[in-house]
Amino acid sequence: ALMPSGTVKIICLGAAVVDRVYKVDAIPATPQKVQAHDCRDRCGGIAATAAVAIAHLGHVAVFWGRLGDDASAALLLAALGQHGVATGAVRRSHGGKTPSAAVIVDAQGERLLAVFPGSGLEDDPHWLPLGDLAGADALLVDTRWPQGALHALRAARSRGLPSVLDADLGDPALLASLAGQAGHSIFSAPALQRFTGLSDAEAGLRAAQDCTSGLVGVTLGAAGACWLEHGEFRYQPAFSVIARDTTGAGDRSEEHTSELQSLT
Repeated sequence: ALMPSGTVKIICLGAAVVDRVYKVDAIPATPQKVQAHDCRDRCGGIAATAAVAIAHLGHVAVFWGRLGDDASAALLLAALGQHGVATGAVRRSHGGKTPSAAVIVDAQGERLLAVFPGSGLEDDPHWLPLGDLAGADALLVDTRWPQGALHALRAARSRGLPSVLDADLGDPALLASLAGQAGHSIFSAPALQRFTGLSDAEAGLRAAQDCTSGLVGVTLGAAGACWLEHGEFRYQPAFSVIARDTTGAGDRSEEHTSELQSLT
């Protein structure tokens, strides 16, 4: 089918997660029982969240990923469908457990996460419909399914298709292999620091640039973001917002600002 004029089609490969969110007045510093005044199941995951955002911007979003054969998978597929995300290329593994997270959110919108990456999910990516890349305008991958991400990035690169790697915390060798195939590698601040061993943003980005011919950037939570453009270091301050819940928003503002002030 023809897409409306001005729309684009983006394939998002990686994580879809059921977030079980509990809202509390404050996150305790020591183990104890606290009263939650709200509780709900929501859908998250880097690639899945990106796909929903793309769909709500009026574009065509497709999610590729792996889920279990449990109730959490059914919840995720239903939610993605309700948001207008296509999920035809999702592999459900028999006996597998879908990724999930327990999320405790305080009154300032900051959160504590306990993440379960799933289990029994098929690693082999050769079932992915790479031919569908021919009809896409871009590919976005996260690091949660590295075999699938690398397989898709290589295919996108061979086709000249723009690609983006959302480079979160992970094994540096894995990030290097993925960044080497991606057209754009956007790191979280802790991921860039772990990847390069450098706390300065510009130095870290220049070191990361050595691993890829594509664009590299880093997000800094409340401090904004910076990137290299044709070898020139650029910085964009963050927009001022009142946080209700930072789940799905990327960098945690307080943590990243305090630990990585030298990056700005």
